[in-house]
Amino acid sequence: MAASTAAAPGARAPSRPTRSHLWHRLDRAASPYLYLSPFFLVFGVFGLFPMLYTGYVSFTGWRADRAGSSADWVGLENYRKLLDDPFFWNAVKNTLGIGVLATVPQLLLALGLAHLLNYRMRGRTLLRLGVLLPNVTSVAAVTLIFVQLFGRDFGMINWALSLVGVEHLDWQAGTLSSWTAIAVIVTWRWTGYNALLYLAAMQSVPFELYEAAALDGASRWRQFRSITVPMLRPTILFTVIVSTIGALQLFGEPMLFSQQQDPTTGGSQHQFQTLALYSYNQFWGRFKYGYGAAISWAMFLLIVLVAAVNFLAARRMRGVE
Repeated sequence: MAASTAAAPGARAPSRPTRSHLWHRLDRAASPYLYLSPFFLVFGVFGLFPMLYTGYVSFTGWRADRAGSSADWVGLENYRKLLDDPFFWNAVKNTLGIGVLATVPQLLLALGLAHLLNYRMRGRTLLRLGVLLPNVTSVAAVTLIFVQLFGRDFGMINWALSLVGVEHLDWQAGTLSSWTAIAVIVTWRWTGYNALLYLAAMQSVPFELYEAAALDGASRWRQFRSITVPMLRPTILFTVIVSTIGALQLFGEPMLFSQQQDPTTGGSQHQFQTLALYSYNQFWGRFKYGYGAAISWAMFLLIVLVAAVNFLAARRMRGVE
């Protein structure tokens, strides 16, 4: 007997999705990427492409004073030269030295300043705006003012030191003195910015924790060490990484601090020439595009390495706790 496959009365065949329904689904799936596409387009044109192209140039012997040299493929020769270049290692030393002198005091001062701004006081909104002013001031204006303050003969800092019996210092002549002066400029510009980041994180800490600690007899200092700092650890990690990256890219402050005819040399003995200055000097001072690109990529790899070490160290500390 033949089997009957007749459909049940009243049953409807599944309808195909309409065009408007398909368009709605496509809009929901694709619209987030369309909103983000301007950023990726700008980043690709002005960030990713220059970085990759600079990487390509670093494998060539391109020089502006040699016609046709842009096609000279030299492989890793520029990077081999870096390893034997004393000026490159001097720039690495200067960059790391200034970075440490600028980053550590800057973040410690920012943490203390944020703690003070977190108290309820009169005019605290005005004070919070005031600490951000150095960051929005032009780096050229700030550095030129500090150059006058650190002047050897008529600078106010040497005048203040003379009041306590310290002889006038030539801040630009010595290695440590020039590092210190540039670090002071960087610290003055970025302390307020980091303080506001810490302040925003402090205001998210539950007030009940402080009340419970006060009932247990904990002092303000103990509350700060045992409650505030642990709760701010993610923000502290962020500022350490960002400040380290910024310190390794120092360019404007040391360049404007120099009084030499060629400011990219970083002083008469290259005592404060950073990696960014050295790369610029090779690019536009000596027109060695291939070698300058290799320095830029070495600086990029150093930044990645230092940021990774900071991240892994912080992660290890969290694991131990």
